[in-house]
Amino acid sequence: MNWTIEFYKTKSGNCPVRKYLSSLNPQGRSTILEAMEYLEAFGPELKEPYVKYLGDKIFELRAKDHQGIYRVLYFTATQKRFIMLHGFTKKTQKTPRQDIEIALKRKKEFIDE
Repeated sequence: MNWTIEFYKTKSGNCPVRKYLSSLNPQGRSTILEAMEYLEAFGPELKEPYVKYLGDKIFELRAKDHQGIYRVLYFTATQKRFIMLHGFTKKTQKTPRQDIEIALKRKKEFIDE
């Protein structure tokens, strides 16, 4: 059984990562979706350059093309699922702490439901 990807939804039903993906140019969207396919196929065995562990059980799915550097933060849930929490286009060397905090908050909300 392969791993599956699920998207975090807010209480009002919004899906922030899907919204982020739809905001990308077609090539950027294709690049990050390809990385998600690798994640589903290889599961936790997928490592850098595609995945980086950030701490607090949060991982960073990484993709880039000539137009940008794309990140989706996620965590691993039961039943071989990855929960996509937060997406952003990276503009600095280090992942901004505020983006990690958003992912941690959403992870807590997901688990508490």
